[in-house]
Amino acid sequence: MNTADAVELVGAAVPRRRGTWADLGAGNGTFTRALVELLGPDSSIYAVDRDRRAVAALERWAKREAPAVIPVVADFTKPFDLPGLGDARLDGMLFANALHFVRDPAPVLARLAAWLRPGGRAVVVEYDRRRANPWVPYPIWAERVSELVASAGLSAPVITARRPSAFGGDLYVAAADRLAAGSVQHD
Repeated sequence: MNTADAVELVGAAVPRRRGTWADLGAGNGTFTRALVELLGPDSSIYAVDRDRRAVAALERWAKREAPAVIPVVADFTKPFDLPGLGDARLDGMLFANALHFVRDPAPVLARLAAWLRPGGRAVVVEYDRRRANPWVPYPIWAERVSELVASAGLSAPVITARRPSAFGGDLYVAAADRLAAGSVQHD
């Protein structure tokens, strides 16, 4: 997938306004680049991945083309810090083909969703109806994403895009917003 494909895939889920976002499990940065294009050059985007080489490549790219991208070497499934975030909150976070590597994604998503401001958006890109394999060890089918985001204190998800994957199954994009404290989600 290239940046243009990623922009097309997540474009309806990512509000096109300046903000502070995190791309969790950023890998080689395809979706980080898509966020830069969608959010604009004045946005701050944390690109988080545990692969030091991938993050180093993102850092080199960011220095040349996207100074608002902040590469972070971290395993998002474990506690970590976002440099410079302090007490501020994120406007959004993106998990593009990342949560299917987590055996139990609910507590991970709940911990990270706490970084979202009320109304902040979580965007999940995953495979629907794909069997477990070494590349997608813990599939999160679209019918399961509602339960997952609800356990993290997020609104009911909206599927904003679907498309066949070249690797089998379908890709879907789900967007859910952080509920304000004390809010109750009704289906």
